[in-house]
Formats: sequence, structure tokens, C-alpha cells
Amino acid sequence: MAKTPVDDEPVENIVNIDVSEEMETSFLEYAYSVIYSRALPDARDGLKPVQRRILYSMDDMGLRPDRPHVKCARVVGDVMGKLHPHGDTAIYDALVRMGQPWAVRLPVIDGHGNFGSLDAGPAAMRYTECRMAPAALAMTRGLDEDTVDFRPNYDGKLDEPVVLPAAFPNLLVNGSTGIAVGMATNIPPHNLVECVQAIKHLLKHPDASVDDLMRFLPGPDLPSGGKIIGLDGVRDGYHHGRGSFKIRATARVEQVSPRRKGIVVTELPYMVGPERIIEQIKTLVQSKKISGIADVKDLTDLTKGLRLVIEVKNGINPDALLEQLYKHTKLEDNFGINMVALVDGQPQTLSLLDALRVYTDHRLDVTLRRTRFRYEKASADLHLVQGLLIAIADIDDVIAIIRGSDDVASARAKLIEVFDLSETQANYILDLQLRRLTKFSQIELEKRREELERTMAELANIIENDAELRTLVARELDEVAREHGTPRRTILLAGSGASVSASTAPLEIADDPCWVMLSSTGLVARADTDEAMPASGRRAQHDLISSAIRTTARGEYGVLTSAGRVVRAQAIELPSIALTADAPTLQGGSPIAELVALDKDERVLALTTLADSTFGWALGTRNGVVKRVNPELLNRDAWEVIRLDAGDEVVGALELAGDEGELTFITTDAQLLHFPVSSVRPQGRSGGGVAGIRLAEGAHALWFGVVDDPDAVVATVSGSSSALPGTQAGSVKVTPFAEYPGKGRGTGGVRCHRFLRGEDALINAWAGPVPAVAAAESGAPVELPAASDRRDGSGVAPPMPIAAVGTRRH
Repeated sequence: MAKTPVDDEPVENIVNIDVSEEMETSFLEYAYSVIYSRALPDARDGLKPVQRRILYSMDDMGLRPDRPHVKCARVVGDVMGKLHPHGDTAIYDALVRMGQPWAVRLPVIDGHGNFGSLDAGPAAMRYTECRMAPAALAMTRGLDEDTVDFRPNYDGKLDEPVVLPAAFPNLLVNGSTGIAVGMATNIPPHNLVECVQAIKHLLKHPDASVDDLMRFLPGPDLPSGGKIIGLDGVRDGYHHGRGSFKIRATARVEQVSPRRKGIVVTELPYMVGPERIIEQIKTLVQSKKISGIADVKDLTDLTKGLRLVIEVKNGINPDALLEQLYKHTKLEDNFGINMVALVDGQPQTLSLLDALRVYTDHRLDVTLRRTRFRYEKASADLHLVQGLLIAIADIDDVIAIIRGSDDVASARAKLIEVFDLSETQANYILDLQLRRLTKFSQIELEKRREELERTMAELANIIENDAELRTLVARELDEVAREHGTPRRTILLAGSGASVSASTAPLEIADDPCWVMLSSTGLVARADTDEAMPASGRRAQHDLISSAIRTTARGEYGVLTSAGRVVRAQAIELPSIALTADAPTLQGGSPIAELVALDKDERVLALTTLADSTFGWALGTRNGVVKRVNPELLNRDAWEVIRLDAGDEVVGALELAGDEGELTFITTDAQLLHFPVSSVRPQGRSGGGVAGIRLAEGAHALWFGVVDDPDAVVATVSGSSSALPGTQAGSVKVTPFAEYPGKGRGTGGVRCHRFLRGEDALINAWAGPVPAVAAAESGAPVELPAASDRRDGSGVAPPMPIAAVGTRRH
């Protein structure tokens, strides 16, 4: 039995459609929505719809820079509920990006809390807070002065601006990136001051070319700094809207530890985080594509900013390694310019001239509309003021008319008829408070009338004169640049940026001859040269070299210590410095105590070569013992070369060049003894030495060395034995070494310094070739007096306490 349809039952309505036609229509609608409502910015204010709605909503909520922060969730909810019904995630992501200083050149959101980093996303919107940044006020200023058009929101209940007034060219200053359907945009950030200068030039010269504008805006200025390598791609992007350029990290080679050099990265390419670089380096090291890296550390903090330290293994050329890192990691990255934006509602690929011209036209239109608004407002105010002046002039008649009227309508009609007022003026008079109708008010009104007339004349001049309008726009841009502009961060390099020496140099440091040098302040360094140590009579700029030996970059050297030991060390671990012609200085050296393992209270006295040709060592101890040691090199990190008695220590040690020269002791009681090297028989390592100088009671040996120069001098510094080191200057004397006769080993020597009142001991002494130089505790040079022939004379006061005496000749 057939079923009879009931009136209230729904009737099936099946419509046959073409699937391909439906898919095409739906896809076009989707593409249109993405292009115009989500992905592409407007060329006038440089904002996508969601960004514009965020700033408008925050301005409407009163979240200005002088107000407290509010939860980001509150802003996101307000934007989503009123203007942008596309999900909270998209709104929050856009809000966060506008407040990240590494993503935009001039942040317009002032974020509070975890707004993420280059390697991590932000915290949830319920935890973070925000408000408008000062630059955001420049974007929204003038919305209440009819500067832009408004349109209904998605449900027609509210209005939203079609575009913001934008007092600065946000499209170029903060850049933009987005992927639409069938097109994308990628615009790099630029410097605000440079953009303003280019726009001002365009305002004065509307027919300017791209090359003319590039004199003011030479290239992008990225928030992260770095270096742009090669400007051909930038020029292509500015001329045609499409181009590509390389961004290189800012890195330098430093001595990151006493043993190692390192590559210190302080600026990374745009939108590249340190964790990504570390991960790439670890992958390259594990796959053995790059060698020579000892460790990678991220020492970034809020105080010093980005600091990525890549420690380089000893023997590796850090400059060559840096070139490899540029090649294989994101330390060098490409940025593709694709300047696509909406112009009159249509997506267009813009050149630099097009982008600046669109913004300039927009700003001229905004300023003109604002001027007209202010003119009309001033005209309306003037109209009211003129009506008040008429009423005050005949105030008695006005009051009589009002009192004699039955109602407001009749009073209004009589005022209009009697005084020839407009309806607006009559209503304003009726609403006026009686206290305003005073003589003083009349004076104020007349002054106000003059101000309004003057203001209207100025505004009319701007409206009618295009040159005045352009001048006003340029002046306002200058004010924005002064308030929000910052110096350029990104360096522009026209060349490739690759160092020829670094790109062609081998990765490993060659085993070339070098000098290893020890300073009076305990610094040690390597000079990669085969030339002789510079010798000059000029004053050293800092510190003095107390010991220097020749070796090779990958060779070994020894350290002679006060404990009578030789400690083995590697030359490749030393920082490399350059020798100057004036005087060698070790300001770039490393402390020797951090490079070799020393015992407590053990001091480094001198450096020595560790070669089979070593003639041997000479050592002098505090108790006056002297020893010549046969060269016996052991396969150890350290070994003893003298047996010391309890309480004794080595005060001088050096490598001998032969049997020539005089072994010399200088004691604290100002006795000097020298005797031939040949008079001391060499001993083995276990020997305890022989008597060198006979010491008086309470005295001890202060200095020991070898003098083999006939023109050598002796420098002695006297002072009080009870004073703290470095607290008194004492007195210093320089005497030719030839003035002191030689005596036999084991004798008492001759007096070399006469003490002044308050002095009872020598606190420093040295003998060696000229020129003699002195240094303070800090390493600063101290001027020495001229040499005196009085071997037992007194000294003169130096300008500051002397901590060490030596020579520049080695």
C-alpha cells in the first residue's frame, strides 16, 4: 500500500550538480578568502586583516603603553568575538609575532611573559600579557578623525577600519610573510629612519627612480643584525619585486679558554635560532663532514644577548673552519624577496618604488582627510562661538526672550528670528550655563574666535596647496623617525664576504717555526714566525718578556718551575699573537698557571726547549745552591731536575747555550757573585747541586741567571723586607755588569747596592743584556734610571713599584 505524504513532513529535494563545477567554485571562494582575508598584507598599512583587527581592538579597549598589561586571552577573545571569527590560535600567533623583537624591526605589541624564542613557541595565552607598544599608537592615531573608511564586521553589528592610518611604512619596516593560494609574500624588514628618508625624497621628487631611492634605503635592516652578502639580489628585489640575498652571521675568533680558540657568534641570520645551529653542527660532526670542533656552547643571556661559542680543537685554523660552517650550516642563509601585497584590493608584485608610492599616496590621503575633518570641526566651533558672541552682546534681550517664551521650541524660534541665528547656534545658546555669560567669557570667546580663524586658514592652506600637504607629511614622518628610529643593525657587504686567505688556507695549522714567550705577569703565548725576536730601545707598551724560546706550532716546550721540575706542554695550545716591531707584548696571552699543572705555591721561572740538542739547564736555589743538569728528556708530563732540601726552592732556572757566560747570584742583602759556567760540573737529574754563593745570616738568594753579554747591566731594587709586596716603590739602580769583579764559586760576592734609610733588603734584581726594562704588578712599563758606574751606590725612586725587570732581547 502506497504511503500518503503528510503535509508537515519534509519533502526530499535532490539537486543534481556537476562535481567539477562545484569543486572549481568552492576552491575559488576558498582561494579568494585566503588571499584577501588572511595571507596577504595591505600595501598601505602593511597589515594582514588579523593584525589590523588586533591593533584596532586593543586601541578600542584602551590598552595603551601607559596602561597596565592585560591577559592575551582577553585580547584574543575580544578580537575573535567581534571582528575575526577564524579561531584563537591564528589570532594569538599573529599577536605574538608583532611583539617579538627578533621577528619584527619595530614591535607594535608590548608583551609580558614568555613570548617564545627563535627555537621555541610562546606560552599559552592564559599566561602571557600584552598592551600596545608606543609604535602601535602611530599606526592607529587618527582613527577618530575620519582618516580611513570603515566597513561592517562579519555579522554587521559593528564597524571596523578598512585600513589603519599608519604613520610609518609598516610594510617595509616590519616586513611580512605569508602563503596564500597560488601566491606568497616574503618582505624583509627595513630601517625606519632610512625608509622615512626615502619617502621624503619621493615626496619632493615624485618621478624618482629605484636607484635614487636606494641611496637612502640601500638594503634591508634585519632585527637580528648579521651581514647581507652581495647586493645584486637586493637590487633585483627592489627593481622587480623578486630577488634573493645571503645573510651571514656575525662571528669572530676569540681565545675562549687558556688552551683553545673559539668562534664566537653574536648575531645570527634572520629567524635562525642558536639551537638549530647547534643541532646542525652536531650532525655534521657525527657524520664527519666537519672536523676540528671540540664543543659548542650556548651562553646567551638577557644581559649580553646572543653568544654562541664554538670551541676549536688545537691545531685547527679557526678562520678556515668558520668558512666551512658558513657553507654547511644556517650561519649563512638565503632570503628570497617576494614583495606581494594588496593594492586596491588586488594582489600585486611591487618594486621598492611601487611600495613607497602606495604608502605615500595613502599617507597623503590620510593627512588630507584628517585636515578636512579638523577644518570642518573648527568651522563648526567657529559657528557656535560667533553665535555666543551675538548672544553676549545682547544678553538682556536674550534672557527676556527666553523668559517670555512658553517652551523651548518657541524660545528657539524667537532667537533665530530676532538675532538671525542658525538652529544650531540657538540650541547651543539655550543649553548654555549662565556663568558663561560674563565679560571674561566674552574676552575668551573673542580670543577663541581668532584662534579658530587662524587655524582654519592654516588648514585651508594645506587642503588647497599640495606642496604644503607634502611638507606636513614629511614633517610628521620625521617626528615618527625621531621617536621610534634606531641605528642600522645589519651590515651591507657588496662583495661575497669570503676571506681569500680563510677560504684557501688549510683547515689544520701547519707545523711552522714559532716563538713561545712568557711575560713577567705570567702570560704565555705563541708567535707564528721564524724571524728573530724584535729588539728595540723603545719603551714597551705593556708587560715585558721574561723568557722566550723557539719551537714549532705543533711542537712541545718545557716549563722550569720553582719546585725544580720540568713540565711538558704543547705549543699548539697557546694563543697566537703578532709580534710588533716596537716591542713584543703578551696582552693576548693566557695565564701559564692555567695551561700547566702546578703544585701549591709552585711558580714558573722560565721556558725551555725539549729537543735532543738541548745543552742542559742551570738552576740556582734560595739557599745559594747551583746546579748544571745534563739534558735528560723523559717520556713524562713532568719530572724533577734537582733534589731540593726542605724549605729550599729554585729562584732562577734557564736553558744553557754552552759553557760560555757567567753564572750570577744576587742576594737580598745586596751581594752579587758571578763565576764561569764551566766551573760547575754537570750532574744528573737526581743530584742536589753544589755550593754557589755563601749567604750571610738571614739572607737568601733573590735572583739567579747567566750573563754572557759584555755590555750587560745589573738592575737592583731596594726596599723594606717587612713591607707588603707592591706597597712601596723603594729605590732602583742600574749599573754596568763589568763593574762587578768575578769571584770563585762558594764565596760571598761583592756589594751591589747601598741601602737608604728605611731600606734593609733588595726586593727585586736582574742582570742581563741591554736595554733593561721594568714592569709593575699590572704589567705596565716603569721607567728605569740611566746606568751608573757606582756599583755600591744608592738608587733613585721609581715612578711606581717595580714587580719585574728584564730585557727585550732573547
